[in-house]
Amino acid sequence: MSESVETAKNRRAKQRALMIAVDQTGGASLAELGELLRTAGVATVGEVMQRRSEPDPDRYFGQGKLEEVKEEVKRTGANLVACDDELAPRQERNLEASLGVPVIDRTAVILDIFADHAHSAEGKLQVELAQLEYNLARMRGLWTHLERLGAGIGTRGPGESQIETDRRLARDRIAALRRRLRHVEQNRGVMRARRQDSSLPQVALAGYTNAGKSTLLNALTGAEVSVGNRLFHTLDPTTRGFEFESRRYLVTDTVGFIEKLPHQLVEAFKATLEETVLADLILHVVDGSAGEERMQAEMAAADSVLDEIGAGDKPRLLVLNKIDLLDREQRSEARIGHPEGIQVSAVTGEGLDALRKGMERAFEETMTPVELLVPYSEGARLHELHEVAGKVDREDGPEGVLVRTRLPLGEVHRFADLATQ
Repeated sequence: MSESVETAKNRRAKQRALMIAVDQTGGASLAELGELLRTAGVATVGEVMQRRSEPDPDRYFGQGKLEEVKEEVKRTGANLVACDDELAPRQERNLEASLGVPVIDRTAVILDIFADHAHSAEGKLQVELAQLEYNLARMRGLWTHLERLGAGIGTRGPGESQIETDRRLARDRIAALRRRLRHVEQNRGVMRARRQDSSLPQVALAGYTNAGKSTLLNALTGAEVSVGNRLFHTLDPTTRGFEFESRRYLVTDTVGFIEKLPHQLVEAFKATLEETVLADLILHVVDGSAGEERMQAEMAAADSVLDEIGAGDKPRLLVLNKIDLLDREQRSEARIGHPEGIQVSAVTGEGLDALRKGMERAFEETMTPVELLVPYSEGARLHELHEVAGKVDREDGPEGVLVRTRLPLGEVHRFADLATQ
């Protein structure tokens, strides 16, 4: 039987990875690592998993399992081994020594994808910072060919000096990158303050990577943000506005989440992720076509990151995207499983009006009714009210315009001098 087209492609690929993982729960899957590798341009040729309570601190796998991995590397023709966990430097070195091929971990794959997808100056700085912090602990292995055996007097050779020099240079570069990112963050803070001063509702799109957030942003606002069917296509936050029922909303698309998102990336992209923290409402976008088990995993991953960045208790709406890929029975099952979810298709536009109404209801719940009398001489205040409140019932009287509307609690003080009671 001739080999499949996919198998033939894998054999021709420049990098062919054997995936490995320690299964601590009994239900681990390497599907996500495979998708990460595909996004990074690496073919996968097989996988090896070991069930154990925790990874071996020196070699990740036990000695017996390592022999099995070595045989699998030969059998599949793999020239790379990819681990689904972040490896300690010594685990990485010992694996490479045992297997005779390069070994990378999950964090390295994600950093490589981020480096390829970063286009803005800020994105490139953030990725470089995360890469340097990740590599700093691994620099010792780069200079083993200059180190001497033993310890004590007479063993401090040029290798050790070079290691310390490189570490110092790396630390200096990290400090410089953090200073530049603080400057960029200050500029972003100015822009963010302007948006907040406008009193417009702030909405953040958050969720698992490749759930269709950028496509949804385009569908809601008419923007033309680049989209792509690959993980972490969007790294830089993009804010666009749209109007619904006389109220204008600002929507920000942010970097996607993933299971076991490396802490270095969460820290490096802190300023970007703050867009989610400071939003009034989070639209938690989920790929509704992924199947219930996968949806639960993706939702848990997003919840974990939202908690880590301090946005876990923010008001949010669950958005089940990509329902155009579901038949009637599957949609019904999704509705039963997630009755609070709003089913939409960012591609066809189905469900977008229901989503806009859901957003409006969410903001209405945070608003309080007010009755104001705006003198005719203060027409500008009336314009401000329209911007903040959206819907305004007005009645012209002898002393001015009597206004009945609802205002966000944080904005009531701005119009306290106009209150009739």
